[in-house]
Amino acid sequence: MASINVLGICGSLRAKSFNRSALLAAAELMPAGMQMTVADYADVPLFNQDVQDKGFPEAVMRLAQQIREADALLIASPEYNFSISGVLKNAIDWLSRVPAPPFKDKPVAILSATMGPLGGARQQYELRKVLGSQDALVLVKPEVFIGQAQTKFDAEGKLTDAATRKAVTDQMLALERWIARVALK
Repeated sequence: MASINVLGICGSLRAKSFNRSALLAAAELMPAGMQMTVADYADVPLFNQDVQDKGFPEAVMRLAQQIREADALLIASPEYNFSISGVLKNAIDWLSRVPAPPFKDKPVAILSATMGPLGGARQQYELRKVLGSQDALVLVKPEVFIGQAQTKFDAEGKLTDAATRKAVTDQMLALERWIARVALK
């Protein structure tokens, strides 16, 4: 594969989200030949069957197409109430209904950053289950949980913690290998 295009999806819409910063750090730490674009899906409406019955919103179809065109996904999401953020779950719910669901056989890596000590572990396990229902091919290891995120990013959102930078780098190398392995099937 000459160039690997990764679509980053942030489970928080907040501009200065630790998870957005983690996505940007991952993009910086990707091996040569990998590049990432971060999806903007703030305009995906709340799922409503009445809306779907009138036709899929353009924002949903645009996100589905971005996922289809990507070689892989990197999802960074906070943990809300021991689970997936509402905005991310809503987008997945929409995407599960579009013609030719885009997650099928798509390599995916997950990471999370939270201000708590567990780093989003519970939401990652919930997200793995939901993505599994969509036939996504989620990278198992290495897992990246960025706990106490407020101590690992500076005021500008730069990931400054050396151990976390290594963990993210290792995951990006594993994602590169995972994409190549999936492509062989």
